[in-house]
Amino acid sequence: MLAETICSAVSAAGLGIAAITAYRRRFLAAARITAYSLVPLGLVLTGAVEWLVDTAFSPTAWVGFGLLGGAWLLFMTTRAVERRRVGAGKEPKAAKGAQRDAIAPAPSRDAATRPAPKSAGTGDDFSDIEAILKKHGI
Repeated sequence: MLAETICSAVSAAGLGIAAITAYRRRFLAAARITAYSLVPLGLVLTGAVEWLVDTAFSPTAWVGFGLLGGAWLLFMTTRAVERRRVGAGKEPKAAKGAQRDAIAPAPSRDAATRPAPKSAGTGDDFSDIEAILKKHGI
C-alpha cells in the first residue's frame, strides 16, 4: 500500500513539473516529462509494483534467487574447467613440439653463422650518419 502511494505521488509531482514546463512553452520537454511521470502510475495499475514488493520482502523468493545464482556459478565453473581440460589434452606434448619445429625451426647457435661484433673504436657506426650530414651540407 505504501509503494502504490509513493508511485502515485511521484506521478503527480511529475505531471506538475510537466505543466510548469508546458507553461514556459517548452512543449517537447513537457511531453517527455509527462511520459516519464505516467510510468510509475502505469506500473501501479498493472500490479507490477505489488508483485515486486511481495517478491522483495519474501524470504522464499530470496532463497530462490540464491539457488539460481549458485546454479549459475556452478555451471560457469564447470564450463571453465572443461575448456581448460580440452585445450590442454588435445595433443600430446611430443606432437606439439614436432609441429612447432616444422613451422619455425630454431635458430642455429653455431659460432660460424653468427656475425662478428662491431668494435666501438672503428668509426663504422658513424659513417652513415656522416654521409647523411654531408648530403644536406651540414
